[in-house]
Amino acid sequence: MLLLSVKGVGMHLLKFTNWVSLFSLGFAFLYLYYAYQFSSSQIMAEESSKSIYDFTVKDIHGNDVKLSEYGGKVLLIVNVASQCGLTQSNYKDLSVLYEKYKNKGFEILAFPCNQFGGQEPGNNEEIQEVACTRFKAEFPIFDKIEVNGKNEAPLYKFLKLQKGGLFGNGIKWNFTKFLVNKEGKVVERYAPVTSPLKIEKDIQSLLESS
Repeated sequence: MLLLSVKGVGMHLLKFTNWVSLFSLGFAFLYLYYAYQFSSSQIMAEESSKSIYDFTVKDIHGNDVKLSEYGGKVLLIVNVASQCGLTQSNYKDLSVLYEKYKNKGFEILAFPCNQFGGQEPGNNEEIQEVACTRFKAEFPIFDKIEVNGKNEAPLYKFLKLQKGGLFGNGIKWNFTKFLVNKEGKVVERYAPVTSPLKIEKDIQSLLESS
């Protein structure tokens, strides 16, 4: 009889312990969830208060360039590559836009990247030679960077937070385009296959805005 009583107490104690464990686990889960949500909201709030003018990048020669130098201009920021199937058409159309609007407050900022199919393998000097000699690009070409992953450029981390893409924020391929207004805010993102000329109306609209 005593043995049965002890067993009964033991079973109740085990059930109680299990409930306490489940409660503790549930509480810990809720705490971590809301802590993560709060942290994410803080990060998003901080990022949304920035503009691209808060960033400094390097030009093709390794010199620092403050993007605040482009204040008041409409910008098209593009990750470029020299050996992509989209290279020739994009450089051609980008040059058309640049020639047409460069004196009206428009600028193109091109950032070479070798993360997609290894299609920008050269050093900065080689990249500049291809872009400016072969494709006649007159717009600024900057230092080669990474646009995804642990070594992504801070500018691109910001751009992706401001305008996510289809199936996630990551850059999917060469010639993804971000359109930035005169206040340094990202207003639109375009897929690699979107021709620069199809963006012309959006550029005109921003140029005409006060």
